[in-house]
Amino acid sequence: MTGLPSHPRFVSLEGGEGAGKTTVLAALRDALLGCGDEVVCTREPGGTPLAERIRTLLLEPGHEPPAAETELLLMFAARAQHVRETIRPALARGAWVLSDRFTDSSYAYQGGGRGLDPAFIAVLERDAVGLQPGLTLLLDIDVQGGRARTRGRDPYPDRIERERDEFFERVRAAYRARAAAEPARFRLLDAAQPVAAVAGEAVRHLRQWRDRAEEARA
Repeated sequence: MTGLPSHPRFVSLEGGEGAGKTTVLAALRDALLGCGDEVVCTREPGGTPLAERIRTLLLEPGHEPPAAETELLLMFAARAQHVRETIRPALARGAWVLSDRFTDSSYAYQGGGRGLDPAFIAVLERDAVGLQPGLTLLLDIDVQGGRARTRGRDPYPDRIERERDEFFERVRAAYRARAAAEPARFRLLDAAQPVAAVAGEAVRHLRQWRDRAEEARA
């Protein structure tokens, strides 16, 4: 989506199942802390008490399965709360915000995976969120490789993790299409590498981005 405001200290981490986002996010946090920066690590859906309650509705398999449109609207309800209560206040005081997923995940999962109209998602992004990361790191791994990593890791996969491979193939394709369409914001990382190598590459991209952001502020 063009014309949406972004913030240079807002960084999102995206990717499919088993891409290693948790490890990479910790490495990014440590790199920024090592520079003396304040860092807020958060996640989606979630990031506030209310948004975490919505997360439970969305992901716990015991609930009534939501329609695709319901799933999307709940995601954006949580995201709107997240932006207003956590992300914007942190950015306003000069902190860096690292978010495990943001709106690109809705384009990938509800758009690519569920088949909802990206134009509808764009309207929600503009009107309910109004903010985009300055930098998005996309951890890309083939579906079979990613799911092999997660197999057995969690004996109780959530509702979305239980989807078929075909769903995740569509998610991956949507992610890659967004990265290709916005090369200035996205950095595409090969997450099939050992996770330590992926984390090192992610930190390198973040440091380069931070250096440019600091130069622009000077």
